[in-house]
Amino acid sequence: MKELLICFIKDSKKVEEILTGFLDMGITGATVLEGRGMGEIITHDIPVFSGLLSLFPRGDIHTHVILSVLDQVMVGDAIALVHEVCGDLMKPGTGMIITIPVKRVSGLAHEL
Repeated sequence: MKELLICFIKDSKKVEEILTGFLDMGITGATVLEGRGMGEIITHDIPVFSGLLSLFPRGDIHTHVILSVLDQVMVGDAIALVHEVCGDLMKPGTGMIITIPVKRVSGLAHEL
């Protein structure tokens, strides 16, 4: 069974460390996207909410989203690595991890 691992990481420096760790674990395929969180959009793009800026954790403007389709047996180790690199994800402004079961995939090949 495969799972889609989705990591939302605020610190761009941590993304490189995570990807290097993935390679060391044998995870050779991942896609990294840049996004903006709700707090960033509200406080910068909607003037009436600009006063709320102090309520949101600061750091990188962008959130980095790492997507990787993994064998289910690798998911636990990948999550442990993200926790090791990022620390306590319960702290605001660090990140978040979710997984979604993948029923079907086409075009997935070993990248390296």
